[in-house]
Amino acid sequence: MAIRSIAIFCASSDGADPAFIESARQVGRSLAHRGIAVVYGGGRIGLMGAVADGALGAGGRVIGVIPRAMVQAERAHTGVSDLRIVDSMHERKALMADLADGFIALPGGYGTFDELFEIITWGQLAFHVKPVGILNVRNFYGPLLAFLDAATAAGFIQSRFRAMLLAENTLEDLLDRFGRYIPPSGGGFARPAEAPASLPPPPTPR
Repeated sequence: MAIRSIAIFCASSDGADPAFIESARQVGRSLAHRGIAVVYGGGRIGLMGAVADGALGAGGRVIGVIPRAMVQAERAHTGVSDLRIVDSMHERKALMADLADGFIALPGGYGTFDELFEIITWGQLAFHVKPVGILNVRNFYGPLLAFLDAATAAGFIQSRFRAMLLAENTLEDLLDRFGRYIPPSGGGFARPAEAPASLPPPPTPR
């Protein structure tokens, strides 16, 4: 599958580590240099704005998708190539999913996590067959990845669905895996027969 556009999920704040916002700018620049359009949440501040500015500064195409209420709060990036204004967060996520050939999460908070988990769930249910990945800047997502491994070991995520969420420390490595991505055969819910044969013993009551 050719990757012509990637949706970026990320924070509307800068974060505490300057590496976060610099990595966002670099992602925008790198995608532009590869001829890959950026689809993102349409904001002009934080990591969101940095991704857009990085891509625009390198001559790339940037499509912003933003709810009307956020435009009215003056948070929209009016300098992007194409700004789509929608009525709700639900419409925003659905349109971003339609416009993108793949999805990458950068550091962020609740909104970023919501977008990431919804799109990986849609993949599990075979609503799409597009790659989903995490750019693990400064190991920001290390604890989350460990939690997902624990949920897999506990029998709540099938191994084939855990493997759908790609994670790398560099954009180049992540895009390489996107190019080789093969979705799991047959989406759907966890089947009891695929639960692990044994689980760790429960903690001793005190």
